[in-house]
Amino acid sequence: MNRRIGVLGGTFDPIHCGHLDLGEAAQRTLQLTSVLVMPSSRPPHRTAPLASGFHRFAMAALAIAGRTAWQVSDSELTHDEPSYTVTTLRRLHAEGYTSNELFFVIGADAFLEIRSWKDYPQILEAARFAVVSRPGLRASELPDRLGDLGSRMTASFDSGAPSGPPIILIEAETADVSSTAIRQRCAEGRPLHGLVPASVEQHIEQHGLYRSPTQDHPEHRGMTNAAAGRLHGQS
Repeated sequence: MNRRIGVLGGTFDPIHCGHLDLGEAAQRTLQLTSVLVMPSSRPPHRTAPLASGFHRFAMAALAIAGRTAWQVSDSELTHDEPSYTVTTLRRLHAEGYTSNELFFVIGADAFLEIRSWKDYPQILEAARFAVVSRPGLRASELPDRLGDLGSRMTASFDSGAPSGPPIILIEAETADVSSTAIRQRCAEGRPLHGLVPASVEQHIEQHGLYRSPTQDHPEHRGMTNAAAGRLHGQS
């Protein structure tokens, strides 16, 4: 089978079950040969993450443990610049991946903002976008919400569109949880059971993450996967 690479990007501050549901739905539906989980360095449209890249990489590594063909990439964390999706996809092209091999996995709610992304609409040529339902917004609603892109939306990854790679709509149940809500629960001292993998909850508790609104452990910023791997082994 030709390689099909899922790209699951995000701040992951922290990674949670909703993120994992997105990746699993895409892997199952599209028969992805691998899934790259890519924590961002500096999200261009949001405030800076509370947890350092060091901890966000470590939590992502813990979250995907045991998932066949999943791996965490530090590609964005090693560049101290805003993490634009189009830049990440171009780096993957430079590594030899084609647009037809890349499947950018995203929730339906986030995809509603696609027109505000850097290099829109050209970014839609850089990969096939795999758009998964989220609580409150089913993927099947997007053609009506984004009418000008409706002709490119399909439920089949084998189909193409005259104007470029298709936008694949995936209907799936995904956990109703957000990183914002998790950080709030941490600040209030409330449990995270069922919202994040148990290993991620343990890491958050062990390192005292999200207990205050200030940035945690700034000295860890800039550490890459080797350092995060050492932390992973200690958690």
